[in-house]
Amino acid sequence: MQVSLTATGGLERRLEVAVPAARVATEIEQRLKKISRTARLKGFRPGKAPFTVIRRQFGEQVRQEVVSDLMRSSYADALNQEKLQPAADPRIEPIAVGPDTDLKYAAVFEVLPEVRVKPFSDLRIERPAATVTEADIDAMIESMRRQRTVFTVVERPAREADQVTVDFEGRVGGELVQGVHGHDVPFVVGSRRVMAELEEAVKGAVAGESRTVIVNFPAGHSDPKLAGQAVEVLLTVKKVEEPSLPAVDEEFMTAFGVTEGGHAALRAEVRSSMEREMAQAARQRVRTAITDALLRDNTMEVPRALIEAQIQELQLDMARRMGARDASQVPRRDAFEEPARRRVALGLIMGEIIRSSGVKLDRERVRVRLDEIASSYPNSDEVRRTYLQSAEAMRQIEASVLEDQVIDWVLERASVTELPTTFSALTGFAQTNETQHE
Repeated sequence: MQVSLTATGGLERRLEVAVPAARVATEIEQRLKKISRTARLKGFRPGKAPFTVIRRQFGEQVRQEVVSDLMRSSYADALNQEKLQPAADPRIEPIAVGPDTDLKYAAVFEVLPEVRVKPFSDLRIERPAATVTEADIDAMIESMRRQRTVFTVVERPAREADQVTVDFEGRVGGELVQGVHGHDVPFVVGSRRVMAELEEAVKGAVAGESRTVIVNFPAGHSDPKLAGQAVEVLLTVKKVEEPSLPAVDEEFMTAFGVTEGGHAALRAEVRSSMEREMAQAARQRVRTAITDALLRDNTMEVPRALIEAQIQELQLDMARRMGARDASQVPRRDAFEEPARRRVALGLIMGEIIRSSGVKLDRERVRVRLDEIASSYPNSDEVRRTYLQSAEAMRQIEASVLEDQVIDWVLERASVTELPTTFSALTGFAQTNETQHE
């Protein structure tokens, strides 16, 4: 077997392979003889047909099979000979595949880049450090009260923060507009859950009052029939309700899973939950800092084939989360280019760290992770069984756990400093809370 290797630019390689005609002919002959021992042909007893008949009947099919198999095996042999690690399957370009000639073909592919991870002694990582204060707990309980806001009917004009219930219908040129209508639709004034014109229209209105307002739909609206249209909307206020917060009483505490121990138990449970959230947020900050540093300090050329495969995976994942039928309904592929490149590069770096460090998958951590996932569902036992029966689902958990182990391994070798912060700054609780109640 003759092998010729050419670097055609970047990570791409062109591997030309020639398999002697004699080897091809020998393999064809052996397979035909094997067939002749059991072949059932009309007019002949099983295994008794003349070899010339066997060759005429099966020769072309066998030759094609032999060529395909020899391409596969000789390609693997050539990779070993040249010590190459392809990033993906090759593009095969036949050169000579006819009978009575050497089998010649070219395999074009990208190789994996050489990854040399820089030492971690100079890696500087800031780890957020915060404590949950009594004021933080007060703010969280207040947020919990707002989650269970009670609305009571009032006989006065609607104002900010009231909940109104309306009927509405839209018209253009006197004709009803499909899709712009609703019956007994509730929304909180100022919550920005409906178009601004409708929120303004209900302010100062009382139950039973009807108002007409022009609603301007944006040019980029998802419904092309409404995009850029000015629609006349007639709305009728059916009900105005005033908000009030529930008392922190036994009923309230039971709703959040605290059935005994009173206020002290509630505050202890809230503190515990906040500390878990804070630890997760700190962990994510550190994780992001480490992955950013690994990518920054270990730049490399990334195989295009791996990027394309990752883009398709990201598109399909978004399609599943959007409930789309296929990837054609998700944003353009350009939006996935950089995330895909980052994922591939990080995977190569992580793989090299695993190889060089000897980090092994911790099966106990896999079990704990599976228990955490399952326990978040009411039917935890069924969910656990479903995961265990799915090789793909378990591979995803194992990959996540192994990545966490690598992060821990790097963190042990980096220079880590504590960065004082607060619960709100670390978790974004204040911003989230304000956004929900603007």
